[in-house]
Amino acid sequence: MGRLTRAEMQERNRARVLVAARDEFTERGFRDAKIDNIAERAELTRGAVYSNFPGKRALYFSVLVDDAERMSELLTSEASEPGDTPGAALAAFARAWLARLPLATDAQPGPARLGVDLIPEVIADVRTRIPFAELTRLNAILLGLALERLPPCSKGASRRVGVAETALTTLHGASQLAAAAPGFVEPFNVISACAQLADLDLGDRWQPAHLPHISPARPVDELWSPPSATDAVRGEPVSLAGDGVVAILGLHRLGAIEEAVRAAPAGSDVTAVLVTSAPEELAPLARLVVADFRTCLRQAFPPSAWPRLRVVHDESGRLAAAAGVAAVSDVTETAIRVEAGRIVARADGFGACHAAASTDGHASGQPAQV
Repeated sequence: MGRLTRAEMQERNRARVLVAARDEFTERGFRDAKIDNIAERAELTRGAVYSNFPGKRALYFSVLVDDAERMSELLTSEASEPGDTPGAALAAFARAWLARLPLATDAQPGPARLGVDLIPEVIADVRTRIPFAELTRLNAILLGLALERLPPCSKGASRRVGVAETALTTLHGASQLAAAAPGFVEPFNVISACAQLADLDLGDRWQPAHLPHISPARPVDELWSPPSATDAVRGEPVSLAGDGVVAILGLHRLGAIEEAVRAAPAGSDVTAVLVTSAPEELAPLARLVVADFRTCLRQAFPPSAWPRLRVVHDESGRLAAAAGVAAVSDVTETAIRVEAGRIVARADGFGACHAAASTDGHASGQPAQV
């Protein structure tokens, strides 16, 4: 067997660090875990750990996302009973969410307790709080769009993102109480409460407040040749060459994607491309939040109800560069309109998603009649 290349050696060391870190975080928790202990478990130097991960928090996020993505793939082949109405789907979503929480009888450290330090660590720094808030908003949009694709169980607003936000608020609260007050959370009551949220009329209407103040998209005529990509919602390769809207969004601007979804013509592809100026730490957090959502979505909704919105992680920035965004940050908002393999309109800054989606295309730059 030949010698490993530098890249192969780094990948092997990274895998060893992840295994060692998982054991350390599971046994000690995030706060008491030590990088020196992780290096010793991995039979590597402290420097080797830091050459793969910039810090303990980035390593912790990477361990969690590794588990979340493997769990999501595992559940792909397992039988489930998705809901065929909003209420049944919300109940199934809550059931899948609560199944991951530690039980009061879990006296010893174990896999279910590995993630209990996530929210305290997110709260500890504004650099993670804002992205986490926007990632949760993205999940609410995805969940609301999925609910809208199921037959309504009551009269009311067609937009269901507000109901999704309320359900996620309930479930995140249950998660924190399960960690802080073991035995307090009654899962069956939480599941029943989430199911009944579907019948609430929250007066949820789509009314973006800033539309009169945004600039229209600029007409362009450029070749669109995107690199290969994976839709993180469905967990499968996706082509971005079709007609539609591609939005390059920093982790502080994810909520803007709903503007593209609501303004785009029926049947158009809408893709959110997630970018960040701190990919070593924030990209794993983004992948984690979306992967956790995907796991619950797959168990709760039939494939026909999965949201049409695609989400792509662009840690390398290659897709952003293909869309003409040379430098990205957490406040990036650029959207392009694609038709027949060409970029026909582009918008940048606040309101870019709506501007690109509402353009009638053909390089006219004029708003569509909707």
